[in-house]
Amino acid sequence: MKKLLLTLAFSAATLAAPLTQAATYTVDHQGAHASVNFKIKHLGYSWLVGRFNTFEGTFEYDAAAPEKSAINVTIDTTSIDSNHAERDKHLRGSDFLDTGKFPQASFKSTGFKTTGEGTGIITGDFTLHGVTKSISFPVTRIGEGSDPWGGYRAGFEGSTTLTLKDYGIDYNLGPASTQVEIDLYIEGVRQ
Repeated sequence: MKKLLLTLAFSAATLAAPLTQAATYTVDHQGAHASVNFKIKHLGYSWLVGRFNTFEGTFEYDAAAPEKSAINVTIDTTSIDSNHAERDKHLRGSDFLDTGKFPQASFKSTGFKTTGEGTGIITGDFTLHGVTKSISFPVTRIGEGSDPWGGYRAGFEGSTTLTLKDYGIDYNLGPASTQVEIDLYIEGVRQ
């Protein structure tokens, strides 16, 4: 009887072990359930809004241990889309993103600090235009749960502001347009 109880206890512990580890999610960029958007002031009068159409990534997340969360995202800078073909051509050129030399931007987290229920500050290395800097920004869990196709999903949003000169982009757009705001909406499918 003791042997049976020990075997059952060991089996239960073994089965429960994976539940304590952060799950891996693949960003659902194909189904238009995630986006990387940007906006920058135009002459200080309005906003120029756009997005990057092609990106991919994964993240680790466990609601019971959010401090173990991590994310890794790669953005195809050639996919910039401001809804104006000539402007996009200029943004891909050497005045801005110089996508011939720097076809990708990336973010790889190095830490996560919980600030409340479903909120936190993520820190990581962001690379743009060949320059890598450590940045931190707030993120919020939007929700998580089963989807209609038998999978499990989790979604987050986050925003940060970048100074273009910090990344070697110094084209003069005027004093109102020295920074760009980045908004991330990430939905992932648990693997």
